[in-house]
Amino acid sequence: MKILLIRPDPGNERFGLGPFFRMEPLGLEYVAQALIAAGHEPLIVDLRFGRGLKYWMRKHRPALVGISCMHALEYDQVVELATQVRRLSPSVFLLVGGHAAAVYPKPLEIEAIDALCLDDGEEVAPALAQALAAGRSPASVPALRIRTPDGFVNTEPLGERTCLDLVPLPARGLVERYRRRYHCLIFKPAWVIETSRGCPYRCSFCSVWQLNERTFRERSVAAVVDDFAACGPHVFVADDLFWYHPARSREIARALKQRGVRKRWLLVQSRCDLVASQAELLEEWRDVAQDFDIFFGMESASDDGLDGVAKDAPVEATVKAIELARSLRYGVVGNFLIDPDWGQEQFEELWSFVASHDITRTGFTLLTPLPGTELFASLEHKLAGQPWFKYDMHHLLWEPRLGAKRFFELYAETWKRSVLNLSGPKSLTAWARQVRPAHLPVVARLLFQTQRLMKPSAYLREHAMKTAPR
Repeated sequence: MKILLIRPDPGNERFGLGPFFRMEPLGLEYVAQALIAAGHEPLIVDLRFGRGLKYWMRKHRPALVGISCMHALEYDQVVELATQVRRLSPSVFLLVGGHAAAVYPKPLEIEAIDALCLDDGEEVAPALAQALAAGRSPASVPALRIRTPDGFVNTEPLGERTCLDLVPLPARGLVERYRRRYHCLIFKPAWVIETSRGCPYRCSFCSVWQLNERTFRERSVAAVVDDFAACGPHVFVADDLFWYHPARSREIARALKQRGVRKRWLLVQSRCDLVASQAELLEEWRDVAQDFDIFFGMESASDDGLDGVAKDAPVEATVKAIELARSLRYGVVGNFLIDPDWGQEQFEELWSFVASHDITRTGFTLLTPLPGTELFASLEHKLAGQPWFKYDMHHLLWEPRLGAKRFFELYAETWKRSVLNLSGPKSLTAWARQVRPAHLPVVARLLFQTQRLMKPSAYLREHAMKTAPR
């Protein structure tokens, strides 16, 4: 069966760091490899680049189309894209999957879409393709939400969580025509790796643990090393919780060094309380890359703030993790959550914390009730009528305590503490010294685009909008 897998253009990336993360669609690559193993012919299309939907539909003539919906802000784009697919090919079977589709499928329950994938696509998509090829009903395939004359209904769930080692390494060859367009921060081209899936923690603003039911699955050491070896010099590890099992992590580091795998740049994500107590493990990993950055979800500058989002870790762990990482020559990157219910004193507390610990390579996102989280469930009544393009963690979804004007003045002032502020300590000239001359135009464009983060008027212009600006 010919299958078209689509990574849509997310549309709204006017605020935040989205433009700095033009990454390969790793989830679709995993699904594609599983489909190839089952005897099908998938094609991955990244609509952020190159030719449009009509060209690829006519060229590939698929019997099954799969669209990725990873984030809530993409709901409207996916609905529009699905409608276009249906218009171009009325008989094609249309499946939508991805994180946002699985945790909160309601906005995607439209006539143009035949089914929604509620679990691991590497298992569900091949089963669906086999059923369609054999003329069987999609209702026989587990972990789907299918359209019926009476509305959307769920099929049986998967019997158990998919073992990640049963999932072949991703079909990266299907996106090589886009490779030079993929970048992460200032590193280009970039590759993405997944060594584990899930999270056992319970942060109220996060839906990862809810979707995975607080499970944590890991690939074998051999599979991880093979994947690292197959990727290029700039790698982002997409795991939400790197280094969770120290013994396994140490084994991976040693296996990579034994095989001679070393990267120019590596970015991983982890928790401060995990890193703060793992000095020996961090020493083991440090030589795997020339430059090695750790992204921390720092979230708050106070214990009360961390307790408020169920982080289950104190600010003391944040400070210890920063100090340890820097002592071992790791780059520290992070993010803080800004609560719309803050007063000016909370902003000032954050500014003081950022300054005292020199945390300039950081982002500041609004505490946003993303669909699928406990926070969304508790505030859903308050969010009625808010358009999905505002779920980018930089738009307000309700009136803040200080009023929108004053709140955005303080929020913009907060962003001025970041390394992105070209009027701050790091000028465009300093940025230019870090990148290859050929990449400077792209980096300069991204930096100039992010200067709107420091402008209250830019936020206010969109605050009252009900539809996304074109």
